[in-house]
Amino acid sequence: MAPAYDWQLTEDLDSFLSRAGGFLRSRPALHTVQLTVTDVLRTRGLHVYGEGSPLFGMLTEADGTVRATLLHTPPHQLSFTALTAEEADALAARLLDAGHPVPAVSAERESVEAFVTAWRRRSGASGELRMRQRLYRLGELAVPEPVPEGRARSVGPADRDLLRRWVVEFSEAVGEPGFIAPDEWADARIAYGGTTLWETPDGTPVSLAGVTRQVAGQIRIGPVYTPAHLRGRGYAGAATAEASRAARAAGAKEVLLFTDLANPTSNALYRRIGYREVADFAAYRFGGVGGG
Repeated sequence: MAPAYDWQLTEDLDSFLSRAGGFLRSRPALHTVQLTVTDVLRTRGLHVYGEGSPLFGMLTEADGTVRATLLHTPPHQLSFTALTAEEADALAARLLDAGHPVPAVSAERESVEAFVTAWRRRSGASGELRMRQRLYRLGELAVPEPVPEGRARSVGPADRDLLRRWVVEFSEAVGEPGFIAPDEWADARIAYGGTTLWETPDGTPVSLAGVTRQVAGQIRIGPVYTPAHLRGRGYAGAATAEASRAARAAGAKEVLLFTDLANPTSNALYRRIGYREVADFAAYRFGGVGGG
């Protein structure tokens, strides 16, 4: 008998977390995106990422056991946990039946490729690969040599304008302008000390490494940004190493980060710091019918 794939959709964050929270916490590294995004929605409000209402989903077995989840914060990409090809096809059918637009998706590589195939077939939308990423986990921390002159420090209220400006520059550099609301982002990071700056001996900030709040024992590094004219001097590596050390010191069992696989420099840097591969992810955007 073919298995029944019961995808349940809801806009109720509390209900979603009460039912799916244990599943998400069971694999904190692979579920880092949904853990951290739902934490932001819970602490900063449902519309922090945009005016549209977030959508949450659970794939459950007959006894109610959760085996997969999805999260969508419009107008951004939809993410889901690992799926078989059959489960991905059932998700595509469920979203179409609900009339829910899917402008873009991101997930572990094999799962997202299965969904893209199903969505193309069912919706007629064209899917385009936007980015290949790799998720890394920190092993033994190593500070990359040579360490540039200067020091690391946590951000404070006086850094608000700098954070606003740099996060806008970062968003534009990765091809997602407007993805982050700069005022909201800066205020939140200052409130919980969620960014490490590297500054030169004269006190000039030259690089930043952000961190998420700790959820389910995991902290994720990001974004990491150095203005273009200051790159190649070791600032990003120094900031990232210090942010990673601070995350460990704060009690995180898992210190994680994503890289763009199209950037061999950053991937080599993070391996030097001590990060080791966990899994490959991919992001696709859709156009045409059903593309949002």
